[in-house]
Amino acid sequence: MSPKDVSSDSGRARGWFTPGRIAVGVVVVLVIVFICVNTNDVTIRVLIPEVTMPLWSALAAMFLIGLGCGAYLFRRRGK
Repeated sequence: MSPKDVSSDSGRARGWFTPGRIAVGVVVVLVIVFICVNTNDVTIRVLIPEVTMPLWSALAAMFLIGLGCGAYLFRRRGK
């Protein structure tokens, strides 16, 4: 193997617009549209108390909690 033959990208997509990022972007846009469409007040049971709040705020809170959990579980650690 010659020194000129060394490549580290192994055919993977590079740059900002990778297929994974595009898929995540599409999902985020769909979630935002879904949240904006659902604006009625709902009653949500949180363990013991019942809370009445707009559905969009409950959906947005769950989305942000999911983003936080996903970022924590799948973050890349430095070497």
